[in-house]
Amino acid sequence: MYRSNKYNFFSTDEIKVGGWLKRQLEIQAEGLAGNLDKVWSDVRDSMWIGGHKDGWERVPYWLDGFIPLAYLLENQDMIDRAKKYIDAILAQQQDDGWICPSAVIGDGVDGVSSTRKAVGDEGREKYDTWAVLLISKVLILYYDCSKDERALNAVRRTLKQFNTHLDKYPLFNWGKYRWFEGLIAIYRLYEIDQEEWLLGLADKLRKQGFDYESFMKSSDFDEFKLPQHEWGWNAHVVNYAMALKANLLDYRSNEKANANFSREMLEILQKYHGMAIGHFTGDEMLSGTSPIQGTELCGIAEAMYSCEVNFAVSGDIFWLDHCEKLAFNGFSATCSEDMWAHQYDQQTNQIGCVVEAKKIWSCNSGEAGCFGLEPHFGCCTANMGQAWPKLALSSFMRSDKGVLSAILVPASLDTEINGVQLKITLETRYPFGNKLVYTVEAENEVEFELGIRIPSFIDKAVIGSREYPNNSIAAINCKWHGKKQVEVDFITSPKLQKRPNGLYFVQYGSLLFSLPIEYRKTIREYTKDGIERKFPYCDYEISPVSNWNYGFANTEFELQELEIGEYPFSQETPPIVLLAKMRQIEWKIKDGFIAVAKELPESTTPIGEIEIKKLIPYGATMLRMTEMPLLK
Repeated sequence: MYRSNKYNFFSTDEIKVGGWLKRQLEIQAEGLAGNLDKVWSDVRDSMWIGGHKDGWERVPYWLDGFIPLAYLLENQDMIDRAKKYIDAILAQQQDDGWICPSAVIGDGVDGVSSTRKAVGDEGREKYDTWAVLLISKVLILYYDCSKDERALNAVRRTLKQFNTHLDKYPLFNWGKYRWFEGLIAIYRLYEIDQEEWLLGLADKLRKQGFDYESFMKSSDFDEFKLPQHEWGWNAHVVNYAMALKANLLDYRSNEKANANFSREMLEILQKYHGMAIGHFTGDEMLSGTSPIQGTELCGIAEAMYSCEVNFAVSGDIFWLDHCEKLAFNGFSATCSEDMWAHQYDQQTNQIGCVVEAKKIWSCNSGEAGCFGLEPHFGCCTANMGQAWPKLALSSFMRSDKGVLSAILVPASLDTEINGVQLKITLETRYPFGNKLVYTVEAENEVEFELGIRIPSFIDKAVIGSREYPNNSIAAINCKWHGKKQVEVDFITSPKLQKRPNGLYFVQYGSLLFSLPIEYRKTIREYTKDGIERKFPYCDYEISPVSNWNYGFANTEFELQELEIGEYPFSQETPPIVLLAKMRQIEWKIKDGFIAVAKELPESTTPIGEIEIKKLIPYGATMLRMTEMPLLK
């Protein structure tokens, strides 16, 4: 049994980015993710290309974002650099199909430690094959971008060897908890080759992998409804972010799979560990609903990808809404505006990013909340690059009826439908504005459906003289020929949304808004474990220099749309602002820390007069207060 996707992704040949999103991808290319092969030894000197550094997840993680970024930007230098890595990886693939660097000793909970050393083929049983699942996904991605048949053949050989390997050495550790990631490459290869052994491999992975549904529906999960303070595989935030797509992926080849559990899983996680941005806390274990508990960058990037895959499989536009909320808020906030630095953990109420804040984290070091090259641990350094490019590749998606404008970002699609070449361009400021203009150009007459997603977090959409409800798809069916325009206006207003313990946050469309805190940035340049931090890839501590102890005085907000600057997500030049009436309240720092707010204020009785404060998009802030009380 095999089920096809409801929607399918277009290639980097067909999708091109424009407007603010193109600039955001350029920022990423100019920043850390676009230069790791030059500045970070774990990629530059990796065992994947014959070096002596990390030979596990970091190069595949990096390539997973670097490859589509290079092709979306049509940057030949980056394309050549990606090919250099792919060439080296393919060159070292062994005769029996094993593709990872020499097996390595050690299985620490951080996945790969600096003490590991190459030991040769006899060490394969100790090699966590999460890296096999990941590199297979990357090589399929490279094939889809480059059309390089060598990559496709390498995946065939890798998966055949892996199929045999699992009979002798079943999944363990990360591979066991991320087994479903292998289905990405398996299904893509099956669509090409139609060989049944691939579905057998999918079944084998499921049987050896961790069953999230059974675990979360059992009493064993009860203790994990509370914040966790000890490291464990079954409490790890990134495992859960990836596993959001486990059931829907399994559904494609397993007739007994419960496709509905993917949404149920997210609902459970949000109930006990949910954040205002739509994700769940984890620093690095599940950490409750407090606005000062963090969540890991990797978790947000992987949850975005899970949402994109889940929509493709199910056609449920809930996943696209959720993906936008994660991207435009959580992911953009956890990176600096120039994307040369990032956090390991971000906080909803984040009044400082300093090493002394270590005691607020469940399992992470004090630097986890600081911005830098690899704060706390380098997985996020390697993995941060996939979020924006894969979001861009979800801008338009193919359906049986035609084309869907899925993620509402400025982009264009050049493709063919029923033998007719056409181009669809979306020009928009969204999410910083509420007007969308589509231009459809068809060489000859062709009939198809242009679907436009209407998000759940607006009130309604107006297209021509017709109104469309939120949380729907506006289907425009007609015969297209020449050039036609479709204009869409979203009607919405800022709204306060409830959070636990009497706190609220402001949402306008897909954007959350925060009270930005003025800050002082301290550069830290040093060398640790042989890895140099040097501007612009250095570390930063960020301390507050303005008041942050406020509550909302009322529920009225005034909107101001501004120019989108050089950096779309910038605290200094935000593209949209809400003016709010606020008053200071008694709200102290936690346990004497200099830069951590208490979970709740001491009192909601105002201690100051009404002030007009500017609220800016959460994703544009470095320091912020987001969840605050409504004063009466």
